Amino acid sequence: MAVTITEVPLRRRVRDRHHRGVRRGVVLALVTVGALVMLVPFALMLLNAFKSPGDYSSGGPLSWPTEFYTWGLRTYWSEVDFPLKLWNSALIAGSVAVLGVVVSLLNAYALGIGRVRGRLWIVGLFLLANMLPQEALIYPLYYVAKEIGLYNTRLSVIIIFTVIQSAFGTYLLASVLGTFPRALLEAAALDGAGTWTVLWRVVFPHLRPTLAVLLIFFFIWTWNEFLIPLVMLIDNQTQTIPVALASLQGDRLMDAPTTNAGALISLVPAILFFLIFQRTLARGITAGAEK
Repeated sequence: MAVTITEVPLRRRVRDRHHRGVRRGVVLALVTVGALVMLVPFALMLLNAFKSPGDYSSGGPLSWPTEFYTWGLRTYWSEVDFPLKLWNSALIAGSVAVLGVVVSLLNAYALGIGRVRGRLWIVGLFLLANMLPQEALIYPLYYVAKEIGLYNTRLSVIIIFTVIQSAFGTYLLASVLGTFPRALLEAAALDGAGTWTVLWRVVFPHLRPTLAVLLIFFFIWTWNEFLIPLVMLIDNQTQTIPVALASLQGDRLMDAPTTNAGALISLVPAILFFLIFQRTLARGITAGAEK
């Protein structure tokens, strides 16, 4: 039986499509298994948040509760004054996210487009700042905050994390603006646009998806920070949610159900924030990949 020339490429395309479908199914299965594995700690936290201390002591963390226990949630809510801690965390994380993006944009504009002398060295210093552990910074920050009267204030933590987060943002945006189309800048200059006009009318719209991603990351990173708020915020009126959650654990006593209930409540705002801005995050990452 004769086989025409056009049938061979057709069979090859069908076979390649089948192989791609098999690989795609394997990858999807592996991703699903990985997602389920990552959800196991959250499932255990949810299970133990509504378990009484007696059930936890007798059956352990993997047992099913015999009753719907909500005293742990109410205890955490009242003992740590959760609404106040939520306000502190939201104020600090939101302020750092906005200020960090603004500072990063201004720094990167000067380095990436302004072509400051010694640009590579300055960008390298920002990269080095991202690599420094917080343990190496905590004592100088503590000493300076005590000297200038900002210790145990939310403003001190806002300033510290704005500088830390903007170091990463400056390094990232400076790399992006280093490849910014020069034709757009020259066209804006021919039209008589000044420095600020170029920044807000030309550069800012081009970087809007990337800035949105940085805003989300800065908020979540600052929300989860523990060490610096633990050292800098010693008053119950200024502490954040991670610090309040750690206060439930003592040297010789740990109420596991209450701790799980507190972790569950503390996780809800961050999850809601991520779900609200999920599309913004996906569009920003996709736009960055396309560029």
